[in-house]
Amino acid sequence: MADRFSLPAGAVVADQYRARVRDAQHDPEAFWLAQAGRLAWHTPPSAASRSYFTGDVQISWYADGQLNVSENCLDRHVLTQPDKAALIWEGQEKGQREVLTYRDLHARVCRLANVLRRLGVRKGERVAIHLPAVAEGVVAMLACARIGAIHVVLFGGFSAEGLAERIQDSSAGVVITADVARRGAKLIPSKTTMDKALALCASGGSVRHVLVVSVSGVDVPMQEGRDLSYEAEVAQEEADCTPEVMNACDPLFLLYTSGSTGRPKGVVHSSGGYLVWAGLTHELAFDAQPDDIFWCTADTSWITGHTYVVYGPLVNGATVLIYEGLPSWPEPGQWWDVIDRNKVTVFYTSPTVVRAAMREDEAVVRARSLASLRVLGTVGEPISPEAWTWFSEEVGRGQCPVVDTWWQTESGGVLITACAGQVPGRPGAAGLPLPGVEIALLGTQGHTTVDGEGEGLLCLSRSWPGQAMTLWQDHDRFRQTYFSTCPGYYFTGDGARREKDGYIWITGRVDDVVNVSGHRIGTAEIEDAVATDPEVVESAAVGIPHDLKGQGLVVYVVAREEGRLDPARVARAVGEGVGRYAVPEKIYIVKDLPKTRSGKIVRRLLRKIAADELDNLGDLSTLSDPECVQALIRQVAEQNG
Repeated sequence: MADRFSLPAGAVVADQYRARVRDAQHDPEAFWLAQAGRLAWHTPPSAASRSYFTGDVQISWYADGQLNVSENCLDRHVLTQPDKAALIWEGQEKGQREVLTYRDLHARVCRLANVLRRLGVRKGERVAIHLPAVAEGVVAMLACARIGAIHVVLFGGFSAEGLAERIQDSSAGVVITADVARRGAKLIPSKTTMDKALALCASGGSVRHVLVVSVSGVDVPMQEGRDLSYEAEVAQEEADCTPEVMNACDPLFLLYTSGSTGRPKGVVHSSGGYLVWAGLTHELAFDAQPDDIFWCTADTSWITGHTYVVYGPLVNGATVLIYEGLPSWPEPGQWWDVIDRNKVTVFYTSPTVVRAAMREDEAVVRARSLASLRVLGTVGEPISPEAWTWFSEEVGRGQCPVVDTWWQTESGGVLITACAGQVPGRPGAAGLPLPGVEIALLGTQGHTTVDGEGEGLLCLSRSWPGQAMTLWQDHDRFRQTYFSTCPGYYFTGDGARREKDGYIWITGRVDDVVNVSGHRIGTAEIEDAVATDPEVVESAAVGIPHDLKGQGLVVYVVAREEGRLDPARVARAVGEGVGRYAVPEKIYIVKDLPKTRSGKIVRRLLRKIAADELDNLGDLSTLSDPECVQALIRQVAEQNG
């Protein structure tokens, strides 16, 4: 077995990277205090981690340090490179383009921060941000950070019910939304949906004001006294705002993610540790260079957008690109044109985007130069070896390293990856753990460790700076969700396989969460939405392999009365209760579901039947009614035609 304090000899990695891994393992306290030097502190921390995974669980990084995140992302760069482009924004319509220097972005952030203070937002209060891919989304996040408010960025695809649940849970005092969002030829009614959400909040909810960004200029209802024009309000303010000095463990943001129960989890990230991790992982994974044009295609409402559209690149003084449009609208090749127009050097996207591009005529990508590209990256779900190879050869022209990145909302940034220039990528593999990331594979019961080559539950034995501190107002759920399955370890919810030379392969979720095009969707959340239809007795949602989305969502529904329940009603219930992005690929109306004698639904059978993997259904003797399986197979076959 390889020495614990070194990478396996077979892993061909740079000496500098090996040294960092060794330093982080030999003396983690000294290593992480040195990494804190990446930031500008009002009070530098005297200690790195005071975290532990046992008992009540505590995640604490740089606890006695004080800083402001907005200052680190803007002010210090205004002093050294004020005229460097911080943010390039392109709209989906031809000619829509704006370049904001660090000086420009700083001014916009300060104006909005002053507006929020005038509206009564104080340190620790939550501000909900519900915006499409516009520059104001970045401005709003940094403005909250400047005054110590906790931002809660909400996905534009959430239904009114989904928005209401998160706004009410976070007790947001101010909402920032748009008149509409543009998505190809469609206009998504952001403000109207938000109005419905606020009407659903109990007793009117906590929201005092709604700032409305004019994206298209269409007229939208404005409630007097509550709703305000974003543009009119910021025009009244000065381009300077004194930043709030924050403790390193003060929350920077909370972000809702799906769990194995129907209620979303509000993941809370710190200010100091998270920012150190965002900056370090942006530098390491993508070999960040001063002249990079960095394009992460993720929506800012997901953790990838938080860390690699906003905080990681900007804390490192990089130039980021945001593009409003779709990859192939109004015609294929739009994103390749964006790369060429803006001389993008690092392109970080999802395997879903890569697979969709593979389906187009190869002449589409070959007709573009793409000569500016230096590094390619993927995120959100495992990428197949075929898609990895196509991405490398067709988009990277065989000249760009491809870094697949594995991480989670809860991790704050990349944990396992190849590193451009230091750790070679391997088609289909996640890569190696980053310095300071202590991976452990545990047996299926969570008690025995799998040493060396092998497969098991993917866990971490030690905290890292980007780790979430808790769940919003529910630390017991945090402890139970992540630390009870494998006592003494953080359990990721994924399974993994480790090769002899240390490379990690992700084998998939082992809990009830489905990953659809990078969106983590809790099956319980889907089932709760389906249950709102009075004609539904029970349902079960499962994920199956999908050649474009990675996983597709399938729902089995037992109706009260045969022939009365239309699958379209079920789809509508999911769209209204969760969001359009979560509508299932297939909905099967069935007479019964396979269950154990104790009444537990056997989901592995539902997955196999939905995927038409009928050769090995396993032992059915433990089912309360084994004969229901064949009946279920016949019903699914009939509905598939």
